[in-house]
Amino acid sequence: MRFSKSYIKTLKETPKEAEIASHKLLLRAGMIKKLTSGVYTYLPLGLKALKKVENIVRREMDRAGAQEIFMPVLQPAELWKESGRWEVMGPLMMKLQDRAKRDFVLGPTHEEVVTDVIRNDVASYKQLPLNLYQIQTKFRDEIRPRFGLMRGREFIMKDAYSFHATRESLDEEFDNMEATYKRIFSSCGLKFRPVEADSGAIGGSGSKEFHVLADSGEDEIIYCESCDYAANVETAVSKVFHAEKEELKAVELVDTPNVSKIEDVVEYLKVPVERTVKAMMYRDMGTDQVYMVLIRGDYEVNETKLKNAVDAIEVELLTDEQLEKLGLVKGFIGPFGIDLGDIKVVADDTVLEITNHTAGGNKIDTHYINVNYGRDYKADIVADIRKVRVGDNCITGGKLHSARGIECGQIFKLGDKYSKAMNATYLDENGKTQYMLMGCYGIGVTRTMAAAIEQNNDENGIIWPVSIAPYIVDVIPANIKNEGQVSLAEKIYNELQAENVDVMLDDRDEKPGFKFKDADLIGFPFKVVVGKRADEGIVEVKIRKTGETLEVSESEVVAKIKELMKLY
Repeated sequence: MRFSKSYIKTLKETPKEAEIASHKLLLRAGMIKKLTSGVYTYLPLGLKALKKVENIVRREMDRAGAQEIFMPVLQPAELWKESGRWEVMGPLMMKLQDRAKRDFVLGPTHEEVVTDVIRNDVASYKQLPLNLYQIQTKFRDEIRPRFGLMRGREFIMKDAYSFHATRESLDEEFDNMEATYKRIFSSCGLKFRPVEADSGAIGGSGSKEFHVLADSGEDEIIYCESCDYAANVETAVSKVFHAEKEELKAVELVDTPNVSKIEDVVEYLKVPVERTVKAMMYRDMGTDQVYMVLIRGDYEVNETKLKNAVDAIEVELLTDEQLEKLGLVKGFIGPFGIDLGDIKVVADDTVLEITNHTAGGNKIDTHYINVNYGRDYKADIVADIRKVRVGDNCITGGKLHSARGIECGQIFKLGDKYSKAMNATYLDENGKTQYMLMGCYGIGVTRTMAAAIEQNNDENGIIWPVSIAPYIVDVIPANIKNEGQVSLAEKIYNELQAENVDVMLDDRDEKPGFKFKDADLIGFPFKVVVGKRADEGIVEVKIRKTGETLEVSESEVVAKIKELMKLY
């Protein structure tokens, strides 16, 4: 491709709306163009990179034994009502009506559609397992679309769905997809980490996320320095050490004037924080059920773990006004000496191990000391609901660390969540009707492209990994009016094309510095600069990632580029 014939419009200034590197650089490099909030046109350079990501995904999914299909974007509401997700997904879905006033949704995902396909076509265990995938546009009505392709209202996703007769078969396919995802992200040239994750609104019993590591990542990843353990902070677990158990003492109510925060309680009463329990009041936003949530004083509540423990779609802390209506005093709430009424108690499992702990006195400026779980109160639900901290001990003994990641893929064991709701059954070897077991496997294709830029950029622009760069080489004659330079540039350009290397010839009548800046902004992995030594048959090969410059003879340029392509 010749630059003079290409539809590439680079920008000197960063648009005001752009906040993170990928958004800024995709706009400045002329790869995407905003249509409206959260919706973008993919211009030639951006689409070329996107297609390379798609091709890697398609190659590895086919290699893994999955079969490609293509399902409708427009989905009838009846399917979503049948699965029970019409209300659950709520305003996140783009809903519309046809001329007959029938409700439809623009698909945010396709579990319902694919289950409908399979339940009508698969009748016997002999037809299982199956794994079907598509690369499709998805729609989600995000409250605040932001960060360009990271959180849009329209995006491209690879979603796959597997169907099984046995749990063992589902487990095998889950492992197969995990290995496939590792090959996909490795082939894209990305540093990534698979982590244990929460299944969220998709549901199911097991899930892993794949995070591209980047300082700008929205998600916090907890990982162990000594083993392979890694998890999203939402689900991470740790080993907790407790103060030694004591002989149980009698409960006492003590005055704690103006002492409501846990650190102040510890200082005022001279008690170790490991012997304190704080109470947080939460509400299930779907049912309005109120929970008193108990956790050791030096830990914080992990709201994802909490909502899973109480089987809620979403939870939120009660406001001061709501506490007052319940007769509770913020900062002095505790599980002892209180009439809970309809309030249910959820205790973190660490609470059970603390003897003679301090808790709120349920009256202003008071606390109870020597409170003990089991003797003085009990919980309705006991679970791990604490947020893991950097420096905590891994369950295998090492120390836990933190990194930032961009979630680009997730795999789920759905089990029979959708097959039961939608009556997707098969006949087993005994002729008995059974519900199919399902798995679900997604990759955000557009997000992966953006994440690659978040991980690979500098002050000059994008640094594409070779495997997903729109063009790998930019051949630049320094002086477009020098016939020798132009002739040699054309020769090298044609030779690279003949070797099926994606190459651009910058034949614009512009100063060399202008061309170099555009090349760095767009992110060509390699520049071949044909300059003053062209008459000697010598050119410069510049490596974008390292900044290194090599002098190479014209006869060796193609071989050198192919060698470098294997390294970067």
